[in-house]
Formats: sequence, structure tokens, C-alpha cells
Amino acid sequence: SIKMDLLHSNGVLIIQHLQRDYRAYQDFLNFMSHVGDPRNIFSIYFPLWFQLNQVVGTKMIWVAVIGDWFNLIFKWILFGHRPYWWVQETMVYPNRSSPCLEQFPITCETGPGSPSGHAMGSSCVWYVMVTAALSYTVRWKDKSAVTLHRLTWSFLWSIFWIIQISVCISRVFIATHFPHQVILGVFAGILVAEAFEHTPAIQTASLRMYIKTNLFLFIFALGFYLVLKLLDIDLLWSVPKAKKWCANPDWINIDTTPFAGLVRNLGALFGLGLGINSEMFITSCKGKNSCKMSFRILCIAASLATLQLYNFIKIPTHTEYLFYILSFCKSAAMPLTVVALVPFCVHSLMRTTEKKVN
Repeated sequence: SIKMDLLHSNGVLIIQHLQRDYRAYQDFLNFMSHVGDPRNIFSIYFPLWFQLNQVVGTKMIWVAVIGDWFNLIFKWILFGHRPYWWVQETMVYPNRSSPCLEQFPITCETGPGSPSGHAMGSSCVWYVMVTAALSYTVRWKDKSAVTLHRLTWSFLWSIFWIIQISVCISRVFIATHFPHQVILGVFAGILVAEAFEHTPAIQTASLRMYIKTNLFLFIFALGFYLVLKLLDIDLLWSVPKAKKWCANPDWINIDTTPFAGLVRNLGALFGLGLGINSEMFITSCKGKNSCKMSFRILCIAASLATLQLYNFIKIPTHTEYLFYILSFCKSAAMPLTVVALVPFCVHSLMRTTEKKVN
């Protein structure tokens, strides 16, 4: 406990330093915090990559979902505090002279803080993207190509670490994480992504396998929660702290609660399984048009545009269980749209156009 208090107090000093000396970069750091948001995986990265390479796109969803599930379990085990409430409740500072940490609209996350979900999600998905890009260049054999591969390797991994460091600094800057929490998140994300580099079975998984995986993840998490609740250990202990110490009650969002993230991810995985095993996917993405670059570009553009419309769908939050059900449905609809609905519509449009031309 003394070691953790020392770690936290040193972290607070770093946060104060960032908030004081990096004020000019506030907008950039807030932007990088949004870049690290795990929800961008489903609305931006996945639509781009799935149409370019279905293997990479599929792996990206699995890595994101399993990584976020492990993040939830780790959060429940580690009981990590967040800076914006820890400074208000700790007895480390004498005479109640707790440091003043500035809060922002994205500060008031309601789940436990360790490891950082943003850092973990960002590192795992960018690890998948970088390794996928490098897999194309590693096949080059001639001497000039090998040199180009090494330069590409250095460039892409430099970009990877610049993004991860920026995301980590941004999460510390807004006082939602301590430094050790974001560092743990980055390396945990890399481990999860590396594990899926050696798990080819996900590419041929049936809908039954997707459903079984969803049930296992949900039952394990719910069972873990209920067992500890019977032992009088409340895994939602962080929610009241967030509500109590958040500077603005409007910044508290049910979408940041532990179960909200779980439901969102399970919905995305189910939607992917439903889409990949649908007739629409087989007809469009496995047909002759799937090899055409025009088909892929149209699918990317249509998918990104359609998914932006989902942002206008506001799920009611007055009933928690209804929120979870509708959140699951919305999350399932997003990969289903990218994998099956949009490609099928584009395929049908191109086929109709070809018939008219002929």
C-alpha cells in the first residue's frame, strides 16, 4: 500500500507537470486521447482494413474484443484508482492539502484505472496494422527490396511508438490515468495482439464458434462479478467515486461503465460472425467483384459513411438494462454493415451497371 501510494503521488507530480507545461498542446493531447478510443476500431480502422484485407480485418476485431475483455478482468483484479478521484480521498497529503488536478470532458471515466483501456486498445490494433503492412514487404527478396523493407520497418514501428506515447501522455494529461497504468496497457495490448498472430483458427470460425465465444466471455465476466459480489467485494466500486469527484455531472457517461464496454464488444464480435457466415458476404466478398479495386474503394467509402450515421443514433440511458440491450444491437449492426450489407449493395449495384452496359 505504501509503494502504491508512492507510485500514485509521483504520478500526480507528473500530471501536474504536464498540465502546467504542456497547456499549449491541450487540443492535440485531447485529440490523441480520442485517437486511442477503442470505439474507433469498429468505426474507422476495421472498415478500412476489412475491405483491403479480410484476414487482417477479422483479426483486428478479435484482438480488440479479447483485448478489451482482458482489460476488464485486469481492472477488476487490480482495483486501480484514477488520479482525479485518488487525490481527493488519499491520506498521503498532510492537512488535506491535496493537489489540484484539472479535469476535462473526457476525464471522468467510471471504471477502474489499471490498465488503461485506451492505451491497450490502441497498442493492440496498431500492432496488428503494422505487422500486417510489414508482412507484404518481408517477402521481397532482392537486395534493394530488403533495404526498402528495413526502412519501412523502421518507419512503421517509429510511427507505432509515436502514437502510443502520444496516447499515453494524453491519458495522463487529462488526469484519467497514472503513468504506470498506461504503460501496463500498452504492453498488455501488444501481448494480446502477438498471441493472435499465432491463432489462425479465427479466420475459419463458424457462427456457432462466434456464439460460443460470446457466451463464454459473457458468462465468465458475469460469473466473476457475481462470485466476488457474494464475497462482499463490489467490482463497481469505482462508479460512485467517479460520480462523487467528477467536476461536472454531465461528463459522467454510462457508456464508460465496465459492463457497457463488455456488451459493446460482445455485440461487435457477434455482428462479425453473423456477417462473415452470411450469404450476402459469400455472394459479394467471395465473388468476382471482390478482386476489383473499384469494388473495395466503394465498399470502404460506403462503410465509413454509413457507420458515421450510427453516431446519430442515441441510445436511451434512463433504463440500464435497456441501454445494454440496445448497445449490443447497435454494436452488432456495425460490423454486419461493413462485412455483409454494404458489400452486397455495392455488388448488386455493380452487377446492375454491368448488365446495362452489355
